[in-house]
Amino acid sequence: MDGFLRWFFAFISAMLEGYAMIFKGIGGGIIKIFNIKNYIDIFKAYSQEFGPAGWILSILSVLVVIAIHVLIILLIIMAIRKYVRFRHSIVSNEDLLEEISVLQKRVMKMSKEKDEIMAMKVAQMGGGGMAPSINMMDTDFESEDAENIQQAAGEEGVFITQTRRFSKLFEVDMFYKDYTPPAYNDEISLEGICDQFRNFACNKMHLFYEIKTVRLFVAGMASTKLIILQGISGTGKTSLPYSFGKFLGVDTTIASVQPSWRDRTELFGYFNEFTKNFNETEVLRRIYEASYNDNVNLILLDEMNIARIEYYFAEMLSILEMPNADEWELDLVPNVWSSDPVKLEHGRLRIPQNIWYVGTANNDDSTYAISDKVYDRAQPINLDAKGVAFEAPETGTLALSFTHLDALFNDAFEKYPVSEENMKKIHQLDLWVIDKLRVAFGNRIIKQMGLFVPVYVACGGEELDGIDYVLATKIFRKFESLNLAMLRDELKELVVYMNKSFGKNRMKESIAYLERLQKLF
Repeated sequence: MDGFLRWFFAFISAMLEGYAMIFKGIGGGIIKIFNIKNYIDIFKAYSQEFGPAGWILSILSVLVVIAIHVLIILLIIMAIRKYVRFRHSIVSNEDLLEEISVLQKRVMKMSKEKDEIMAMKVAQMGGGGMAPSINMMDTDFESEDAENIQQAAGEEGVFITQTRRFSKLFEVDMFYKDYTPPAYNDEISLEGICDQFRNFACNKMHLFYEIKTVRLFVAGMASTKLIILQGISGTGKTSLPYSFGKFLGVDTTIASVQPSWRDRTELFGYFNEFTKNFNETEVLRRIYEASYNDNVNLILLDEMNIARIEYYFAEMLSILEMPNADEWELDLVPNVWSSDPVKLEHGRLRIPQNIWYVGTANNDDSTYAISDKVYDRAQPINLDAKGVAFEAPETGTLALSFTHLDALFNDAFEKYPVSEENMKKIHQLDLWVIDKLRVAFGNRIIKQMGLFVPVYVACGGEELDGIDYVLATKIFRKFESLNLAMLRDELKELVVYMNKSFGKNRMKESIAYLERLQKLF
């Protein structure tokens, strides 16, 4: 045993001596580095041999060495401070995570207790047997509401409640209980609608529109549910849909787009889980109300490109592209309450056919560029000229039903289809543009042209003018994304081709646009 103790003492002593040498060596090194007296003695020993240059270099050397040491000390201090802060944040995060875990356990415990209370309430009311579990996110557990909510006996997934989460839509339900539709004018033609509206806007609203602008607007309604009015400020972009609503006796719902709009909730509203109310917008109310009546309903998205359209209007763009109108549905809430609006089916709102969306767009530094995705689904109408005043007869409002307007559209499709000759020229133009500029029309645009042009003709316009307008606003507009500085010759050839194919000076809109592109790039 004595031998082991002597060995262990010698072993530990040798190890501790090694640690002592390490600390002694580090301490000795630090002392030697900062031994100012030794540096002074060395300087005195050699300074007698310095010339003027030596003195200058020696002073500079001392300053540089001092600066290096100061920098090293500062870096060490900063590293220590960062480590302390990092360690403090880790400790704080660990404390927060621990608190969150405790709170989650408490919430789960309270949720279980409230489920048991609700089960007893349902049993007392005669629900029969064990009541199903009710999710905290689906119902309000305030004592007042708890007595009003129970699982419906006959319908699975429906909550019986006296609380109304759609107050505006409920008002619409109440209004249309005793609603009597107006006496619609079912004799007027599309050309008559255009003439009467132009006279009404002049006589009653003091707004002056060219007859071509009105025809384009009505024809746009036949080709798509989204119309974009674009142009310089002060040309009547907002006034056009506003006055059209006044003309029909059904005011246009105006939604002023804000730069902060990022998703659909800004347009349609959202369900507040805390208050258990749906924050409804006027747009949502108008869509819901349109399902009750046969009016022509307009929703105006004013300054629509002040925020990105693809963000807040993306879902509606997808819905409007569905070929089957029965699938045009908007999901609002994930569950069903017995007090929900009448026409809300399983939390989904059907988008009716008698409603159009009209957006106004300015092209300046404060707005976003409208993407091809939006342009392809919409009918753009350019308002670049100030209205010229004219005399108009006294003209009143028009009670126009969607049923009659839709019948007029269908009648125009049958009577004034695009001629086979012009369709052949359009397909040849498509092949020419693909070959020279690598841009294709797409089936959607051809389909929209087949709807737009016949209605434009029925409104009093000419077929080539309608084709010309679609080519300029929906096809040649795509050229702006090309490197036009390298395609000047091709654009000139295209102008010559247009004059040769459709007749000289017949395609004025398209040729003017192509010539403008040549000047800009």
